[in-house]
Amino acid sequence: MSYEHHVLNPATEELVATVPATTVQEVDTAVVRAAAAQQKWSALAPADRARALRRFAVKVDEHLEELAQLEVRQAGHTIGNARWEAGNVRDLLDYAAGGVERLSGRQIPVPGGLNVTLLEPLGVVGVIAPWNFPMPIAAWGTAPALAAGNAVLLKPAETTPLTALRLAELALESGLPEHLFQVLPGAGDVTGNALVEHPGVAKIVFTGSTRVGKQIMAKCADRVKRVTLELGGKSPNIVFADADIEAAAAATPMSFLDNSGQDCCARTRILVQRSAYDRFMELLGPAIDSVVVGDPGDEKTQMGPLISKVQLERVRSYVTGGLDTITGSAPEGPGFWFPPTLVTGVDPAAPVAAEEVFGPVAVVLPFEDEADAVRLANATEYGLSGSIWTRDSGRAIRVSQAVRAGNLSVNSHASVRYWTPFGGYKQSGLGRELGPDALTAFTETKNVFISTEGSAQ
Repeated sequence: MSYEHHVLNPATEELVATVPATTVQEVDTAVVRAAAAQQKWSALAPADRARALRRFAVKVDEHLEELAQLEVRQAGHTIGNARWEAGNVRDLLDYAAGGVERLSGRQIPVPGGLNVTLLEPLGVVGVIAPWNFPMPIAAWGTAPALAAGNAVLLKPAETTPLTALRLAELALESGLPEHLFQVLPGAGDVTGNALVEHPGVAKIVFTGSTRVGKQIMAKCADRVKRVTLELGGKSPNIVFADADIEAAAAATPMSFLDNSGQDCCARTRILVQRSAYDRFMELLGPAIDSVVVGDPGDEKTQMGPLISKVQLERVRSYVTGGLDTITGSAPEGPGFWFPPTLVTGVDPAAPVAAEEVFGPVAVVLPFEDEADAVRLANATEYGLSGSIWTRDSGRAIRVSQAVRAGNLSVNSHASVRYWTPFGGYKQSGLGRELGPDALTAFTETKNVFISTEGSAQ
């Protein structure tokens, strides 16, 4: 029996496309084909593989606007964000291509011979991408895996498969070998599970909820299969009284409203030193009101809709029961709209303050001093990202060292750069993506000892 997924425009609820789901049998066929393609791909000279990836990057760049407009329709991303996301795919392919000819092992001094390490591809890699950033996060795994000599099977989220499918077409148009990079749309519990359980898939790269990540990790453990997991977050935005309060308040709205809050790195726990709290809130309210929420295709829009009705209801469930809120505006009528929302006066352990809402909702919590700020920042099961606002460089260093998170910014909200490693502490994930070591995460290290002892001839 075959199944289909209906892709809806989140801003209008109109049908964009109907996409057939990949069956378990089709996953098996894809793995066999990918394994054969991988053998030929890894046998190519490194320079040839690098050139092939650069041609893929050029093809993506030529179709950047098309990809961006497709993301607006299927995911409700603002057009500005969508263009950046398509450009990020291009940049990741270029960056990964630069690593192909630099993926080297080591010569290790040992007695009695020569010892070298070789970095060899894993084989077939499964990448399970989320719906919140369909293009960039798919490329986080795909680009370095291909560069390291692997084949990639990409399973996009059910709600956002269209840009992934188009990328696969562009890969073939650019000359990438057939079956080396395949996109397998389908449900997580069918297509995704088949990838996780397939003995021919050497590694799974998953970005999504902590709950599903734990399930994948357990199944991979049963098969001693490698995993990289980028999971949930509840990131702090720590504002000290000695900071530039005006700048911190002005930057705060988009730190949790970008992509409608559907971002694991969203700074949804705003921690403000009590002596600066009133001034910060005086500035933050108008800043929230000024955020333009509306048609994601409009160049002026800063925040679009949520991805689905299910996600809309989930976000609504956190902002009930008479909470004190400060809200912005959002369109009425069709579409999965939720206004920018600040929650104040709640216990730090309340669900809205402790759990990942994954929507345009943040809580504001006061703290007394540096130790209290660190305590509140770490009082969560997550540890993905966060920001520290202060003019004191010593404090910035101390707090950066004390906060248990994988990615921190001082006087900034930037979390992701393809040049630098990305990943989380605690239940925010396992392993690191991006950065100069990204390719090595898709390799095996083989140690070779060559004896030099023996009688001279």
